[in-house]
Amino acid sequence: MADKTIAIISQKGGSGKTTLSLNLAAGLALRGPTHLVDADPQRSISQWVAMSVSNAGLPPVTQLGKDPLATIEQLEYDHRYVVIDCPPIIQGDTVVAIMRAVQIVLIPVLPSPIDLWSSVEMVGVISQARRWNPDLRASLVLNQVETRNALSRAMSEALAELDMPILKASMQRRAAYRSAAVEGVSVYGLGKRAEPAVTDMEAIIEEILCL
Repeated sequence: MADKTIAIISQKGGSGKTTLSLNLAAGLALRGPTHLVDADPQRSISQWVAMSVSNAGLPPVTQLGKDPLATIEQLEYDHRYVVIDCPPIIQGDTVVAIMRAVQIVLIPVLPSPIDLWSSVEMVGVISQARRWNPDLRASLVLNQVETRNALSRAMSEALAELDMPILKASMQRRAAYRSAAVEGVSVYGLGKRAEPAVTDMEAIIEEILCL
């Protein structure tokens, strides 16, 4: 039975949803059997995995299918971790079904007040999902962060308005994430040139495993 079933959700393009999903799954795969679920109609994560070579270390990927709950439950029996790359429409039936089945929702967001405020709707969506899944935990994950220094006053105000936890760990702005996508691997498969990005992902993983 799965230790963690994690959905990556974002309503805004360019937030790094698929990048986070794949690299998170690759890091979790080093800890135990892991499976990716591609629920995004664009199928970006399926294409990413399809480009990989046999020794790239990427976990297998499955399409969500017509019965999301059945697909997720089946994968949970055989894997320690399940990571779901969700469609961008947060109010759709598919995302609602996914949030009823998972333990953790991660919401990647760019570190600007405008991008954070655009995620306000997510607070209400998560609150509704907890009516059927009261143990659901959700956190924001900052992506393309320039520095680990304290957030600006504007950022702090935006976060306060969201009233949603944010992971201490973040994805820094690094060329390794783009290189991994181009080469059909995760940052774990890039060797020494991606060590800082791997450090980012390991910090995120250790934090969410404690949620």
